[in-house]
Amino acid sequence: MSARIDDLLARMTWDEKIGQLQIVFRPNPDDAAALVRRGVGSTFWPPSAAATNALQRVAVEETRLGIPLLIGLDVIHGQRTIAPIPLSQAATFDPDLVRELAHLAATEARSGGVTWTFSPMADVSRDPRWGRVSEGFGEDPWLTSLLVAAMVRGYQGDDLSSPDAIVATAKHFVGYGAGEGGRDYNSADLSERALRTVHLPPFEAAVRAGAASVMAAFTSVSGIPMHAHRRLLTDVLKREWGFDGVVVGDAEGVANLVPHGVAENLADAVRQAYAAGLDIEMGGSPLGLADDELARLDPGRVDDAVRRVLRVKEALGLFENPYVDPDAEITTPDAASRALVRAAATRGSVLLHNDGTLPLVAPRRVLLTGPYATSTDHLGAWVQFFGARAGSVADELSDRRPDLEIAVEEGVDFLSPDDGGIAAAVRAAAAADVAVVLAGEPSALSGEAASRSDLRLPGRQEALIRAVAATGTPTVVMLVTGRPLVVADWIDEVAATVVVWHGGTEAPAAIIDLLLGDAEPSGRLPMSFPRSVGQIPIPYAHENTGRPASTGGTLTAEHVDVGLHGPGNVQDKYTSKYLDLPLGPQFSFGHGSGYARFAHGVPEVSASAFPAEGALDETVLTVTVEVTNTSDRRGDEVVQVYLRDVVASVTQPVRRLVGFARRTLDAGHSATVPIALPREAFALWADGWRVEPGAFDLHVGSTLAATRLVRVEAR
Repeated sequence: MSARIDDLLARMTWDEKIGQLQIVFRPNPDDAAALVRRGVGSTFWPPSAAATNALQRVAVEETRLGIPLLIGLDVIHGQRTIAPIPLSQAATFDPDLVRELAHLAATEARSGGVTWTFSPMADVSRDPRWGRVSEGFGEDPWLTSLLVAAMVRGYQGDDLSSPDAIVATAKHFVGYGAGEGGRDYNSADLSERALRTVHLPPFEAAVRAGAASVMAAFTSVSGIPMHAHRRLLTDVLKREWGFDGVVVGDAEGVANLVPHGVAENLADAVRQAYAAGLDIEMGGSPLGLADDELARLDPGRVDDAVRRVLRVKEALGLFENPYVDPDAEITTPDAASRALVRAAATRGSVLLHNDGTLPLVAPRRVLLTGPYATSTDHLGAWVQFFGARAGSVADELSDRRPDLEIAVEEGVDFLSPDDGGIAAAVRAAAAADVAVVLAGEPSALSGEAASRSDLRLPGRQEALIRAVAATGTPTVVMLVTGRPLVVADWIDEVAATVVVWHGGTEAPAAIIDLLLGDAEPSGRLPMSFPRSVGQIPIPYAHENTGRPASTGGTLTAEHVDVGLHGPGNVQDKYTSKYLDLPLGPQFSFGHGSGYARFAHGVPEVSASAFPAEGALDETVLTVTVEVTNTSDRRGDEVVQVYLRDVVASVTQPVRRLVGFARRTLDAGHSATVPIALPREAFALWADGWRVEPGAFDLHVGSTLAATRLVRVEAR
């Protein structure tokens, strides 16, 4: 604690301390100024340099101690220049790119006076019904951990006082992504092992990366709402991990303790939350509580929370320089910013399948159909009203290729049951050389409070796809979405499908880049695409069970004839599967390819055995594989390494990602790709992390379905 903070704490009244522990949520300017005069220390404020300077001036010049404000905002995937949604960023398998995108967002936000973002989302989720999967990095805890750390570093940089840095917030601590049924705000019943192996690691990675803030989740975990969960907020986060930043509540999360049924009233909820380890509340009403109610708070706990808040303000350099230069505020994207988010949109796009129709080498007559042919709704969930808008794919293609005969027939809209426009789309498809169906879910169907029970394309979009494909014209689907969708009813009827996600400000340009082959769809799925909603959750890293299935179900009359005690001639009957579905998801985590093609050599390891004992972060072996671009175009390959613990003291996933490397290779070129594995890649959780002696299988390749096996041993 600095001398400044020590001095301030000694001089602060009880009311002034309480004021530092509350964020005023979306106030109007007059109310905000009045609340700051009363002592509120943080605000959630639609930013402009002039507006934030005016509010900072009230705090610094019109309050007794002159403590500057924290200005928070949901800067999730861009401030002015909107990048692809985080789920698309996860598909890049590129931590450096994620860091660059976060740094761009921080630079633009800080120029307008924002000092605190409520991002990155570190929740691991294996249920795409949950709308907030768009805001996270998918189903794998290790990939999520890497990208969360990269985003924290991008937001915060090396010095929070820099004009291109803002405070990052790892959210939502913890288990929010495991809510029952994929319903937002729902409860999660999680074992200690599930917490330690799946849900806590990304938050620990954020803390290691220096995250200055962590947000408590709305959900309850095993019966205790996170805003009152002392064991996790204090014992694990603050004491075990040594987190010295600020624990912030989610919007009205403290007040939610009352309907959760664990607090008698708001005063009781506030007391429980701060006792559990919360440091600052978003919304709520500590300032509105009576003096006798506030007196129930522990003074030592209040002082600790105030210290944490003041430390963040000091790290941001706000005591020396609370204002920003209005003339330097970034209000519109520049060419470099647009180029970065455009490249990110193509890099995160995932080619699900392709019969060679893509890229469109020499199209003459092109049909654009589907609601995203003309829609400009490409930004995705969690953008502010002042974010740079996107154009339409139809306008982009017309501008880029005036030589083409382009027919535009929307066919159907996003949600309407009306399919009257399909006939016109079919006629246009029959006259075209290629039909491009731009289908998907609008931004409003993903994000917070946007859970869905049916993950098929909404409205009559599937009928449009099937009708266009039935004309015999090669049909390409560009899937614009904020989550994995169920595509089983039409995927085999089209020539190619690319998941382009909600791609941000430059999404239309990126989509045309992909169609024309000016860029590669080089992403890999960060979440599995299920065959049916009934499969969910269907993560790739599942446990084997005592009766693993080797084949999927094919529901026929034979199942009825055999019955429960039949002769057992139904193959693989008494195993873990669905009778009416093939095994596994439609497309697994890590799936994807590009227009270029690659061949992998036999993987090699630097050592076939390593000591089980030792530091977990120590590199114990390196996997290398030679990769060759066998095509006639430059492209990207993502080498993936998955691990299986052959025999362990507790059940383990059939495979889990432990390493990857992305390489760009020119046509005909080769590269030897090394991937270093630390000891922690081989560790399991059993009342602590440890590596058990025994055999491990390393599966090395381009996807889960295309790997070669190397066995190593811990001794």
